[in-house]
Amino acid sequence: MTLPADSHVHSEWSWDAGSDPTSAGSMDRICARAVQIGLPAVVFTEHLDFEDSWRVETGDIGEHGQKYVDDDGFVRLPPFDVDGYLAAIDRCRHRHPDLRILTGVEFGQPHLRDARADSLLRSGLIDRVNGSLHMLPISDGDLTEPTTLYHHRPADEVMWAYLEEIPRMVNGSDSFSVFTHIDYAVRSWPVQSAGPFDPRRFEEGFREGMRAIAGSGRALEMNTRRLWSWVPEWWAQEGGRTVTFGSDAHEAASLAANFPEAVAMVESLGYRPGRNPEDFWSR
Repeated sequence: MTLPADSHVHSEWSWDAGSDPTSAGSMDRICARAVQIGLPAVVFTEHLDFEDSWRVETGDIGEHGQKYVDDDGFVRLPPFDVDGYLAAIDRCRHRHPDLRILTGVEFGQPHLRDARADSLLRSGLIDRVNGSLHMLPISDGDLTEPTTLYHHRPADEVMWAYLEEIPRMVNGSDSFSVFTHIDYAVRSWPVQSAGPFDPRRFEEGFREGMRAIAGSGRALEMNTRRLWSWVPEWWAQEGGRTVTFGSDAHEAASLAANFPEAVAMVESLGYRPGRNPEDFWSR
């Protein structure tokens, strides 16, 4: 099986992956891992977050993000180092000439921040823009991730709020070409208090979001951190024409995780690869 590009990868240039260029999440080690497993291409979609701050509670953010939490419980990030990132891309292209290495960003809440990213995204320096919905309102204009919001609101209410925001994000931004991890709010679903997650209870919300994405002509990412058969099935049924594959890896060992299974899943629904490994798969 020829694997597609991993189109959602983070390195030391993402704030939640650590900043050590010799770590397991370094760009160079990820590239070496790609060559080792026969992956033809990698898109380094580093976090592009323009939130001035967002609320977080103890235990709701990973070890690499904890250093950005202030005494008031707000995350405050440094600006994305575009020049450093592009220099690292160039070095890796020279070190790994047989691997296709593309630039990218994972743009959080693009419908709220398009103007802030305009100059970068129109520069021609970025090959792929993934759009992500990570934040929802909590109070007084503050934002937070679903992980924290689940502590304050019923689980069903949080999930519906997330799903209802998807069409607003799609309709409010022209900057991204792929909607990533549509199951993001499921990752932190509070099983102990709400029971196992049942997608059928929220089916119409997921389908409405998919219809908005498909209607805009964008691709849906098959995020392989956790495989759900209902995601590509509902996407195809709602008119989704194109998909990408993304591991959301933050370290080399997670690169292209579950890709063979994901490929088999979308092939069964009629999706086929493009000419280049990083091209969207279409049906």
